[in-house]
Amino acid sequence: MRLNLASKSYFLGELSVTAISQLQPQALWQWFEQICAIPHPSKHEQALSEHIQAWARDKQLEIVEDKVGNLIIKKPATPGMENRKTVALQAHIDMVPQKNSDKVHDFEKDPIIPYVDGDWVKAQGTTLGSDNGIGMASALAVLGSDDIAHGPLEVLLTIDEEAGMTGAFGLEAGYLDAEILINTDSEQEGEIYMGCAGGVDAQISVPMVWQAPESSNSTYTLTLSGLKGGHSGVNIHLGRGNANKLLARFLFNHADDLALELTDFTGGSLRNAIPREASASFMLPTENIAELETQATKFQALIREELAIADPDMLLELTQVSAAKQVMSEDTQNMLIDLLNACPNGVIRMSDEVEGVTETSLNVGVISTETESVEILCLIRSLIDSGRDEIESVLTSLTNLAGVGIEFSGAYSGWKPDNSSPVMALVRETYDSIYNKEPVIMVIHAGLECGLFKKPYPEMDMVSIGPTIRYPHSPDEKVLIETVGQYYKLLLAVLERIPEKG
Repeated sequence: MRLNLASKSYFLGELSVTAISQLQPQALWQWFEQICAIPHPSKHEQALSEHIQAWARDKQLEIVEDKVGNLIIKKPATPGMENRKTVALQAHIDMVPQKNSDKVHDFEKDPIIPYVDGDWVKAQGTTLGSDNGIGMASALAVLGSDDIAHGPLEVLLTIDEEAGMTGAFGLEAGYLDAEILINTDSEQEGEIYMGCAGGVDAQISVPMVWQAPESSNSTYTLTLSGLKGGHSGVNIHLGRGNANKLLARFLFNHADDLALELTDFTGGSLRNAIPREASASFMLPTENIAELETQATKFQALIREELAIADPDMLLELTQVSAAKQVMSEDTQNMLIDLLNACPNGVIRMSDEVEGVTETSLNVGVISTETESVEILCLIRSLIDSGRDEIESVLTSLTNLAGVGIEFSGAYSGWKPDNSSPVMALVRETYDSIYNKEPVIMVIHAGLECGLFKKPYPEMDMVSIGPTIRYPHSPDEKVLIETVGQYYKLLLAVLERIPEKG
């Protein structure tokens, strides 16, 4: 593999991908192609960060890397606009690493391969990283331009947003001079976001007791796949299947009748992505195999009927594997299956204040079987802290009843809407003047970093905008090309209209 960032194209074998850099606005898309070419999954952003820093030094821009690895790049105002309020354009450097099961891809080494498919840009079998790569590309394009009007400008690129918001948690007062922050992480053109959900991670640990198999003599793996998955905040209200929950449901209904003895339960890969695949391995008597096949076929048909609109392609596949030497004890297996089957998942409550927006949700995101325990990682989101606290208490009660442990970490409050925000009003008026229609003012059920920025910068006025992105956090992720230009046009117009300092 050869990377050629100077020409803004890259090569994978004989495949040359250059079409993306020819899209308009060209400066933005050229940056996005470079971003795709440099691996940058969460917690592995350093190579991309170093590339951006080298470019900024060549442009003689001021660069600061803070204690946790966030980048702050500053650019002076264009002549005549020195007295405007300082604006920070903000994006996160990392992307969600998700791929189709048949795709061979190492997110720490391999580039993302974007391509144009009609009106959309997609990736070949992986997440695209338009979340938040388009926003990052737009900020860098503004920094690199010599003909965009703006006041004093700062670009804040945070690390590890998708896997724990490490950069937002670690941002300290004193690094930014901006009075206004424009977050670029929204995913619907024509909508202005002025609030978002908070969240907390929950990790449930089911202690493992192993034993020798009793009367089983065949070992199989049952794999559930074919689901759409998606962002556990943006897509949670769509009613898509959760692979972990569906597989647990099957086991609850049939493990005893079929005399299954579990050896493994694995599902999902990220706490903030709706799990698309899960698998359970087990031993069972040979005489029960035919009935297992029958029940799996029936369950597949049942779920396809239940999810005929939201998620119609669920697939159950049974594969014989090497014989297991140990299985979960009966008590451990029953505890695990009961816990997973009883655990809440999906939308808990819709908002009364913001029509059509999820207020509180829970995603049973990742399950892994370890030597000492089965670990279950969930993400709670809520627009209100009390909603988050309620689900914490529900999970605590559930784990108390099961006699297993639970830990909560990484709690962050939501971004409280401010209807009197001057920058929100400015963006709304600018949008109306450009497109002759009112934008929609929204609150998003996802963890934008703005709520955390309010701690070190409580007086900063914030707003979030972006292009139309569909199915983020899944290999179906795509960005609508036309809306990238619309979003960028709005961004530049807002920068030109930023008021003078008071």
